[in-house]
Amino acid sequence: MNKSYLKNAIASTALIGSLSLAAVTQAAETIKVGVLHSLSGTMAISETTLKDTVLMMIEEQNKKGGILGKKLEPVVVDPASNWPLFAEKTRELLSKDKVDVIFGCWTSVSRKSVLPVIEELNGLMFYPVQYEGEESSKNVFYTGAAPNQQAIPAVDYLMNDLGVKRWVLAGTDYVYPRTTNKILEAYLKSKGVADKDIMINYTPFGHSDWQGIVSDIKKFGSAGKQTAVVSTINGDANVPFYKELGNQGVSAEDIPVVAFSVGEEELSGLDTKPLVGHLAAWNYFQSVESDANTAFIKQWKTFIKDPKRVTNDPMEATYIGFNMWVKAVEKAGTTKVDAVEQAMIGIKSPNLTGGMAVMNKNHHLSKPVLIGEIQDDGQLEVVWETDGLVAGDAWSDFLPGSKDIIADWTKPTRCGNFNVKTSKCSGQNF
Repeated sequence: MNKSYLKNAIASTALIGSLSLAAVTQAAETIKVGVLHSLSGTMAISETTLKDTVLMMIEEQNKKGGILGKKLEPVVVDPASNWPLFAEKTRELLSKDKVDVIFGCWTSVSRKSVLPVIEELNGLMFYPVQYEGEESSKNVFYTGAAPNQQAIPAVDYLMNDLGVKRWVLAGTDYVYPRTTNKILEAYLKSKGVADKDIMINYTPFGHSDWQGIVSDIKKFGSAGKQTAVVSTINGDANVPFYKELGNQGVSAEDIPVVAFSVGEEELSGLDTKPLVGHLAAWNYFQSVESDANTAFIKQWKTFIKDPKRVTNDPMEATYIGFNMWVKAVEKAGTTKVDAVEQAMIGIKSPNLTGGMAVMNKNHHLSKPVLIGEIQDDGQLEVVWETDGLVAGDAWSDFLPGSKDIIADWTKPTRCGNFNVKTSKCSGQNF
């Protein structure tokens, strides 16, 4: 072999090796944050805002010097409201991009798609939207509401304060509405509500023809008993649904609607005049008066460069989750998942309603529950709230298969579905 060729080959190999080492070193100098939200498709109406919220939080944290002396680097992907694609993008984020944490998903079907991947690869995800419960994973922190922090209090309000006797459970056809309505149906029956006074209806994502369904709701509500709609309709299907309510003259006085997936962001795209008086149940509203909320709203409008943009509950859940993750990483002194997961339990962080959110050992938050009434400017005025914080319950007390199950990720249990009667863990266990 030519000595000159050999010398050049060795030099080239050394250069490639040094470049690879430099790339690894450079990668190690940042903490990568995966952002897994639909930026296109039916859920983009809701999820794009959460992508921007995470980017805002990253920018703010980097201004403070990052975490552990490292800057945060966002890695944004678009699963495009395609549920299997959420799993693919998650695998890419963890295996290829080597992200240290993921903030993402909106629908439960997307979260269920991600779950086996994130557990297999031992990733860490913060899920910021209300959901149906019946789940607790070591690899997920649930910063949105469980049913006992939204659905159950909303039904109690309608029943006790508005005297509702007949119930329309209207939802999009996927796991969150179906499971939530299963819980609500059992809860209503435990309160003495008869089968004939419960109407359940499901429609596909993006459903647009609501004329017949709204007509059926009107007919159901004409039996001489106060009727209400409990809505788990998700995504852009809400726009034609509320429009049709207005078209058919369904007012909040006649048949109030309480929504679990409609907040300020969704209302900003609607003519809200026919919706005045209808309700939404969340853990935060933009209209809440607190110093923390005033500062957050100002920060958001400055970041997004649009004074007309609004804030909403999943944004607050993202804000809380992000700040808790920062605290946990600093407490653990590392971004390694197992250390951060344990450091997260018991972490407290200010919420935007003036109190403190607490991360419990079941990976769910304690936070207040608010009922808001839609105003003609698209904001929601608080008409009812809990006296204090409500701890999120991962497993419903109203489903036979769940009432004996708890989640506890502290020693010695370290289990997301521990049966207190059999003293056995029936799932993920460490």
